[in-house]
Formats: sequence, structure tokens, C-alpha cells
Amino acid sequence: MRILLVDDEIELTDPLGRVLTRQGYIVDLAYDGKSGNQLAQSKNYDLLILDWMLPEKTGLEICQQIRTQGKTTPVLFLTAKDTLDDRVQGLDAGADDYLVKPFELRELLARVRALLRRAGIDHHSNTTGRLVVADLELDVENQIAYRQGKMIELSQKESSLLQYFMENSGQLLTHHQIMQNLWTNSEQPESNVIAALIRLLRRKIEADSQSQLIHTVYGKGYRFGSTVIE
Repeated sequence: MRILLVDDEIELTDPLGRVLTRQGYIVDLAYDGKSGNQLAQSKNYDLLILDWMLPEKTGLEICQQIRTQGKTTPVLFLTAKDTLDDRVQGLDAGADDYLVKPFELRELLARVRALLRRAGIDHHSNTTGRLVVADLELDVENQIAYRQGKMIELSQKESSLLQYFMENSGQLLTHHQIMQNLWTNSEQPESNVIAALIRLLRRKIEADSQSQLIHTVYGKGYRFGSTVIE
């Protein structure tokens, strides 16, 4: 999936572009409205992330122009404008969602996934029920993973944990979040059960000196992906 990110704050745009790339998206960057609009016109994108106030051409004008042309590409505004009138103006211009700066990274990633789902695009899975992150593939239905062509059999809990990690790759997942996702309230295990389960999963998917995918964020939880994001 291809995303266009247009924002003149380079200290925000460049790191955010790297994070989205690590999530598996193809990301094009622009730092002013003119070049951003040219990219929006010349390429097909699955999502546009636009700053409202841009040099030469505003994000609002870019959004209005693509809507006038009949394009239905989802648009997410990033802006410091936070009044009700501003939000109404942005939505009336054709935006699909609105995120006020400063924002939490995990909220932005969640909104990106939601907009792509709403548009009928699933970043992580396909019709065969498989998830792919880096060189690891998970067959959800059959509880089998594949890494570098090698088949890895998983227990039900290992498969559920890996699925949760892959569906939230790049995000910090706390012990509490993992516990809530894998067990019901009536069967909450001891906290060391999670650590033990993760050790077992690591032995299977990171065997034979393969690169690390499960990263421990000490005192907080875990982050999944080929590159750890601090």
C-alpha cells in the first residue's frame, strides 16, 4: 500500500515516514503543498496524510482538488487547528479523518489502519488468512508460521500471541494488553506466563541465528518488527 505524507515540519515528517515504512507501507514524502499536490495528481495512493497549513498550497486545497476530480482516496488531516469550525471545514472539504497535533504515534497508526480498512484495504492480511511482517508469514487458520521458507508449527497460544504481535507490528504492547488479548478475565494467568510464552515463541521464530523480531522494551512491554523503534 502506498501512502503520501505531506507536511512542512521535517522533524516530524521524516521520522513518521520511517515509522510508516517499517510498518510495511510504501511512503512518499513532500514538504510543501505544490510538490505534494503534484504527487497526489500523478500517482495512485491508498491514503493521503496532509498537514493543513502548507507553503504554496494548503492541505485543504489539495483535498478539495482531488475531491473535485472525483477521487475517493482516504484523506487524514494532521493539524494544529482544533476548533469545531476547523474540524467541520476540513470534513466538508472531503477529509475522512482529523488528528490534532501533537498526537500519539500509536493513535495515528490506528487511524491509518482504520481508514484503509474502511476503504476495503487490509494491510496485514489477504484472502488466504495470512499475515506477513518482514520475512515471517503466519497462516492464522492452520497455526503455522513460515520464515525463510521453513515451516514452524505453533501451539494455539503461540499462534494467538504471534497474530497479535503481527497485527500490531511496530507498536509497544504492554503485559496488560497482551494478557487481555490472549486470556479472558476469568482465566487470567500469572504474569510470568507471558514471559514464558514469549520465550517459547522466540525459540521458534528466531532460531538458527535469524534476526530478532520480538523486542523487549524494559519496564514497559514488547515491540514486534524487524527494526526496533524507540
